[in-house]
Amino acid sequence: MSDVPTPAPSEPAVELDATALAARLRLSVTRLARQLRQTADSDLSPTPGSVLATISAHGPLNLGELAERERVASPTITKVIGVLHDRGLVSKTTDPDDRRFVRVELTAEGTGLLERSRARKNAWLARRLRELDPDDLERIVAATEVLEHLTGKAGPR
Repeated sequence: MSDVPTPAPSEPAVELDATALAARLRLSVTRLARQLRQTADSDLSPTPGSVLATISAHGPLNLGELAERERVASPTITKVIGVLHDRGLVSKTTDPDDRRFVRVELTAEGTGLLERSRARKNAWLARRLRELDPDDLERIVAATEVLEHLTGKAGPR
């Protein structure tokens, strides 16, 4: 018998410094997000790009709903929608049930911009993933599942 205690099954084999890991993960995710934004070939800053994606996923939305989903103040969403509308990326219509509300939805041009941006980002990332050796790629698959769990978003299976 060995005098060395074995860790209980529920204990991690390696002591976790969650704060240091969180800092590394945050920095890596931030850098990856920046590189993906740079490949989008769009002059939209992150906030208008996020607003387009939210409208695409949940629209049409009124400005209050959109501000809530984006976690920004009403004046901010009003300004962003103004810019997107001026560029022809969203349309605004008065809510027929309550004329105080304006609903926004993507135009064909907005949908096209979003699709092209996503395609460019996916292509760039796919090229980078193909450069990985099989072991690293397997770890990325596993890490992606964990990240989806952390963010509460289940990915396609």
